[in-house]
Amino acid sequence: MAKLSLFERRRRRVRTALKSRAGGKPRLSVHRTGAHIYAQIIDDAAGKTVAAASTLGAKSSGANVDAASKVGTDIAAAAKKAGVTTVVFDRGGFLFHGRVKALADAAREGGLEF
Repeated sequence: MAKLSLFERRRRRVRTALKSRAGGKPRLSVHRTGAHIYAQIIDDAAGKTVAAASTLGAKSSGANVDAASKVGTDIAAAAKKAGVTTVVFDRGGFLFHGRVKALADAAREGGLEF
């Protein structure tokens, strides 16, 4: 078995902890790159993406805290439209600060509960 990177180990640890606590709730998954930030709400039981938002189509300044906040409000609005109010937050292997935290706070303000 190949040695896993610190990021991959952290990602697996977070996902395993979420599975035990999820209780059938959809998962708000966040992915961050140097240029963009992505969020999607996934129904793991059905294996389908319920809602998604990112900085790709927006004419924002890319991957900064303001853009992450905008994605957070967009994903909350898309979730409401899809009938989702409660999710579990999956930060992946990313630390909960900066852009990831800004996205989470904006999604909470938009009406998502987690």
